[in-house]
Amino acid sequence: MTQLSVIPDDNGRAGRYAMCVEYNGAGYHGWQTQQPGVRSVQETLEKALSKVANEPVTVMCSGRTDTGVHASSQIVHFDSKAVRSSKAWVFGCNTNLPDSIAVRWAVPVDSEFHARYSATSRRYRYIIYNQRVRPALMCDQMTWFDRPLDERGMHEAVQHLLGENDFSSFRAAGCQSNTPWRNIERAKVFRMGSLVILEIQANAFLHHMIRNIVGALLPVGAGDKPVEWIAELLALRDRTQAGVTAPPNGLYFVEAQYPEHFGLPKLELGPHFLTLLGSENI
Repeated sequence: MTQLSVIPDDNGRAGRYAMCVEYNGAGYHGWQTQQPGVRSVQETLEKALSKVANEPVTVMCSGRTDTGVHASSQIVHFDSKAVRSSKAWVFGCNTNLPDSIAVRWAVPVDSEFHARYSATSRRYRYIIYNQRVRPALMCDQMTWFDRPLDERGMHEAVQHLLGENDFSSFRAAGCQSNTPWRNIERAKVFRMGSLVILEIQANAFLHHMIRNIVGALLPVGAGDKPVEWIAELLALRDRTQAGVTAPPNGLYFVEAQYPEHFGLPKLELGPHFLTLLGSENI
């Protein structure tokens, strides 16, 4: 049985709070606030928080997501002079948020906590619906691939990316990071019925890095490229030699990890519909 998340029953205080946010990114131009008239997750959340606080509130996130990308556990922090309980932040925000965004928990934290800089690693899942016929249900939350995929070959291939490497071959042309070096701590590909899932964890990711990795893994899974192709691409450090960028539909930010002393709540890895298939046992 899945355990219900626990929201602290506190009296409330002003100061810094950490918050976990879930969202369907299909209707948003990414996480970050854009120019007026362009819908973003950050701006929508800040408006809801500001209503609860009765003052302007800004948030900092653990990892920005692109247009169409989702999150099951995006972590943010914010500061407010308003005295509100954890329950008030959660249920007050959710009352003022659209159905596509929900706050999962909120807890008071020390002022040293920073959603971005305190995070030690970040984990994503990419979900591929592997069937001949396109899906109608949840079509904006999965990537459809109509050829049979060998998930074991894809898993073997992605192991070549483990460790600290130059990921120039999997970096978007417009990436603004000062360095292409990242450290992938773990990566696996597995199947759950018609779903093929990449789970990948690193200290941080480059722009479009995961979607570009998926774009290279799909030809391996379909048998068009050998398992060793991923290692060859990594060594080339040339984005023009790699595969296409996979669609955003299937990508989910599922976890940001922090030192234990911050005491943040622990939730099952998302997206939540995978728990119906038993993903908590993976």
